[in-house]
Amino acid sequence: MMKKAELRDHPREMRSFRLRLGLSAGFILFFFLLLLSRFFYLQVIQHRHFETLAENNRISIVPIAPNRGVILDRNGRILARNYSAYTLEITPGKVKHLGKTIAELSKYVRITPSDRKRFKRLLEDSHSFESLPIRTRLSDEEVARFSVNSFRFPGISINAKLFRQYPEGELTSPFLGYIGRINDNDLEKIDDSGETPNYRGTDYIGKMGIEQSYEKKLHGITGFDQVEVDSSGREVRILSRTPPVSGDTITLTIDGKLQEIAERAFGDYRGALVAIDPQSGEILAFVSKPGFDPNLFVEGIDSQIWQALNNSPDKPLVNRALRGEYPPGSTFKPFMALAGLELKARSPTDTISDPGYFALPGKSHHYRDWKLGGHGMVDLHKSIVVSCDTYYYGLANILGIDRIHDFISQFGLGKKTGIDISGELSGVLPSAQWKEKRYKQKWYAGDTIPVGIGQGYDLVTPLQLAFATSILAGNGMAYRPHLVKSVRDSKNGKMEKLPSSFLYKLDVEPEYLSDVRSAMIDVTKPGGTAPKVGEGAPYEIAAKTGTAQVIGIKQGEKYVASQIQERYRDHALFIAYAPADHPRIALAVVVENGGHGGSTAGPIARQVMDYYLLGRQDKSNLEKQNEPSD
Repeated sequence: MMKKAELRDHPREMRSFRLRLGLSAGFILFFFLLLLSRFFYLQVIQHRHFETLAENNRISIVPIAPNRGVILDRNGRILARNYSAYTLEITPGKVKHLGKTIAELSKYVRITPSDRKRFKRLLEDSHSFESLPIRTRLSDEEVARFSVNSFRFPGISINAKLFRQYPEGELTSPFLGYIGRINDNDLEKIDDSGETPNYRGTDYIGKMGIEQSYEKKLHGITGFDQVEVDSSGREVRILSRTPPVSGDTITLTIDGKLQEIAERAFGDYRGALVAIDPQSGEILAFVSKPGFDPNLFVEGIDSQIWQALNNSPDKPLVNRALRGEYPPGSTFKPFMALAGLELKARSPTDTISDPGYFALPGKSHHYRDWKLGGHGMVDLHKSIVVSCDTYYYGLANILGIDRIHDFISQFGLGKKTGIDISGELSGVLPSAQWKEKRYKQKWYAGDTIPVGIGQGYDLVTPLQLAFATSILAGNGMAYRPHLVKSVRDSKNGKMEKLPSSFLYKLDVEPEYLSDVRSAMIDVTKPGGTAPKVGEGAPYEIAAKTGTAQVIGIKQGEKYVASQIQERYRDHALFIAYAPADHPRIALAVVVENGGHGGSTAGPIARQVMDYYLLGRQDKSNLEKQNEPSD
């Protein structure tokens, strides 16, 4: 028997269908409204934000590095300038196979092993998104050859860059310093100073000397181009430009020709010279010999050249004028003489008998005079003129180390002068407290004796010695040594003259200063230790010679230069100012292992004074004189 066919419930099915249809429609409507609200949020509420983002994709801000300020000498001679050249640059992050790409690139542009080494070093110190130069100063032919094939090298471009140039090379390195690529340490300093925006697009910064100390004035203000780019990032057109502002022009106190004369006068000798105007503190010449060519550092120095400079026994990278520390030798005696007078240890007419040595009471050790047999009866005037060691051994013993320290520190020895470039060393003007702090030892009477003739623990820089001499020349007036004379603002063209900085007036009796100055004049006359330096000069020279031991000589031994290795021979020192009645120049000369100050360092000083005061150079004064002198 067949089952009866079930009857379908159409009304129920219809209700179920309508329910599902409603739910589906509601679901679709919900998501449509959600999408519509998102569209509304993006198109209306966030319109300005996304419009800015879109605009930023279309517009790129390109920094324009400013021209670095020019540096001139006091007479307008160019010491540092800029030039434009094309560089070939690689952005490592945009190049897949760097080695292969460089090999291929070298078919169109000459790339030397030196270029590769420098690029590798830059790569190690940089980020992958930075554009790094692999070749600089491309020729027009190389530029054209690469431009035709540039489509083969994504991530590689040719850019016009400004480069620093030092026309005088080694001559100016002691005070100009140099610029180099910005490293991580530089970036930290830039960030700390809040100058980061101003260094966008800039690869270089001052590293030493004037270039470093006056970086803010020399750098200038970065400009910007607002550039429209296409979807590939290629420039379409420039929409607007904020031009860069060039760095300020700096004029130095240095006389470039005088600097040249001074450096040439050294010949093959190592050493330093600092010449100062005693009426203002202006540095006229600042020599460190040998030096280095600062142009080598601008594009990144080759590792072989760096090693040669760094490992050279002549130490060309050491700024001897600023950082060389030497025993002052007998150039210390005028300051000691003034201390003896001012502190009432001796009067100008007091005399001592010089047997050729000094011994402490009850001691057998002899502190020898440079002249065998001594100088006989010696007063203050003669002690300076003939440079009598015995006189100053005894004076040092009378004064004691702390009184010596306290008085002579007024001349700036044992502390930094405050010159307007960094890196200066302070030398050593010893005291009992200094020795206790440095060596954890007490000061003995025997330590004081050699200090009286500028030996023992005494150390000075040539800059300090020149500064101290300028105070003598200026009748006790002290002006801070400085290298910058004026700054011309590149924005308005106004010249700002930097005033001299008067520090203090020495608190001494004028007649005592006169006694010492009078004796220094006779040093360059017959009977003095440097008569040849003053010979034929149409102006009077006040001076003091010095010889500083590099190694000690045992009791009873005789110093014979020819039997000692050249680098262990005595240093030659010379301080002077001229004209003696109205000084316009004061200087200090140190010739390393040069022997006697009067015969080696003195003629160099005479060359400098002749040119500065007379405008001429007498080459005969460069010849070494062999008379015995200290």
